[in-house]
Amino acid sequence: MATHWHPKQELESLGAARTQPPKRASRVADVIKNELSVLLVQRARDPHLRDISISRVELSDDLRHAKVYYTMFQGQEKMTQVNRSLDKATGFMRSHLAKTLNLRFTPELRFWYDEEFEEVEKIEKLLDEIARDRNKREEDS
Repeated sequence: MATHWHPKQELESLGAARTQPPKRASRVADVIKNELSVLLVQRARDPHLRDISISRVELSDDLRHAKVYYTMFQGQEKMTQVNRSLDKATGFMRSHLAKTLNLRFTPELRFWYDEEFEEVEKIEKLLDEIARDRNKREEDS
């Protein structure tokens, strides 16, 4: 039995296939991230919310559930206060999104502390230490 040649499969195997445009969920997630970031900077009255930054938003494909990841400038010391403040402000943020986004359903917002940010900082510090050690060894030799 002979196999048929498919140009689309051949292009995909070579990595030259047309890439899919970003999903609607990822585009809407970017808009939500930007809107919430601006909202926190301009209209947040709670001082705990002024010290956080929205790092990323993951949105379900049906656009009903959003995981909003945030980082804090002062680290994890005030995590419980920030979580309480975010819980209180969730309704306000969601109503703001409902007014600004033209969606059938406004996504339910869940806030998560972004631990990747700290991991990246640790790795960057380690890489800086390695670079300093390498420079010292090169200077000494």
